[in-house]
Amino acid sequence: MAPREGTEAVTVAGAPPPSAVRVASAITLRRLVRQRGAAVGLAVLGLLAAMALAAPWLSPRDPIRTAPREALQPPGSAFVLGSDQLGRDVASRVLHGARISLLAIVTVLSPGLNNVMIAVGLSAVPSYARLVRASVLSAREHLYVEAARAIGGRDLSILARYIVPNVVAPLIVTATLGLGTAILSAASLSFLGLGSQPPQPEWGRMLSEGRDYLREAWWISTCPGVGIMLTVLAMNLLGDGLRDVLDPRLKT
Repeated sequence: MAPREGTEAVTVAGAPPPSAVRVASAITLRRLVRQRGAAVGLAVLGLLAAMALAAPWLSPRDPIRTAPREALQPPGSAFVLGSDQLGRDVASRVLHGARISLLAIVTVLSPGLNNVMIAVGLSAVPSYARLVRASVLSAREHLYVEAARAIGGRDLSILARYIVPNVVAPLIVTATLGLGTAILSAASLSFLGLGSQPPQPEWGRMLSEGRDYLREAWWISTCPGVGIMLTVLAMNLLGDGLRDVLDPRLKT
């Protein structure tokens, strides 16, 4: 008898063969690349990550070295993105700040970057727990899970081989979309003085330090602000693309 339309094909073990998994992965990757927003977001994030990793070599100056005589220099040949109120190179600080701000996440126990990351991470746990529980309850009702049970599959084996892989997709999408919010949270806390501490360069703190010089030295706050904007935008574009590719309800 031919399988009913819309049901999942299963092997004797109740799961698609490895070759089918590889084909599905390749198809998913191609669909993701065809999503213009996701492709742009991925490209921007890749560029920012590469700049962050190469910051020690790309930085024209020491990001924490002060030079009072060169304070508030506008963008030019000496300082590509200008200098701040203490004469520190804004370009170098933006590059090194990316190493902290990209994926540096979450609320406060006491001032300090580590506590900020721990607190933001803990605050996100309940929403992820609810998502995983709902996905598991939905996945266990699928026909391939029933087939695995019928041939004598054990609970742990069914959970690891058939349910967890189907929970990963929505979790990846939610995590990608949530990273933008997490970066904004960390930057906001640093802006308030609860995140990274001077002289460590971090985009949120750089925004805070430059707010008193917006009229005469706009570049101090504008450059890290653009970095935050591009990162959050890229994260959301990538998350939207992943949702369109991985969510079967949105496929036509």
